[in-house]
Amino acid sequence: MAQNKTKQTRVTPASFIATIAGEQQRKDSEELIAMMRTITREPPKMWAASIVGFGSRQYVLASGRESEICLIGFSPRKPSLVLYLGEVVRDARLMSRLGKYTAGKGCLYIKTLDDLDRGVLHDLITRAVEGASGKS
Repeated sequence: MAQNKTKQTRVTPASFIATIAGEQQRKDSEELIAMMRTITREPPKMWAASIVGFGSRQYVLASGRESEICLIGFSPRKPSLVLYLGEVVRDARLMSRLGKYTAGKGCLYIKTLDDLDRGVLHDLITRAVEGASGKS
């Protein structure tokens, strides 16, 4: 049976962020760490090679196998920052006020935090944490 590749690692988020080539992405990553840490009250941890995650939760795969993943997180990728927020990205009311982004099933893709309303982003992250931890 295949193992989940997205596991916590011993790499520190600070050392990972220091390797990001673009200054704007480093700055945005540091701001996201501060915001997500405040909201989750959890320290950042690296998941796999490039996801900075906060907290953890269990989930069940379609095969019935249980696994663990971060509650919320983000990954600074070359084309964009990817925020892993879950189903909250389907909230049309909040998303309509967010700013410039694209979204996937549970991901938010942005070029820079300056393209977003940070207050709305804070609300989205808070709602994502509440939804993922069952506190809604």
